[in-house]
Amino acid sequence: MGDRILKQGQGWRLGWKTENNAYPGLIGGEDWAIELTAAEFADFCRLFEQLATTMNQMAAELMEEERIACEAETELLWLEVEGFPHAYSLRVILNQGRRCEGNWPAEVVNDLYRESQKLYTF
Repeated sequence: MGDRILKQGQGWRLGWKTENNAYPGLIGGEDWAIELTAAEFADFCRLFEQLATTMNQMAAELMEEERIACEAETELLWLEVEGFPHAYSLRVILNQGRRCEGNWPAEVVNDLYRESQKLYTF
């Protein structure tokens, strides 16, 4: 049996199983979860990083009351952030196979982002 990592906080969950498994990754919210393939999990973490960087860079370009939506996509999944550069929600849709969808409110996205970057170090 391989190692299992499960990180969770208020309104979010992330997980990874190192054992040989078709769906080693896990993303989830308060009352939902989706298991991901290794490629889907890698895309999720990479696109989340890109969108978080974009939102951080947009802070200097927008007025304080301006909201923005940005999206990024691979053939495996689609991500969208929406809100203010300092507080935005995140939405994910799987593009193939299971066709799942999930979202996180702005209050939890910073913690989710921080942990996604720590967890995806393999």
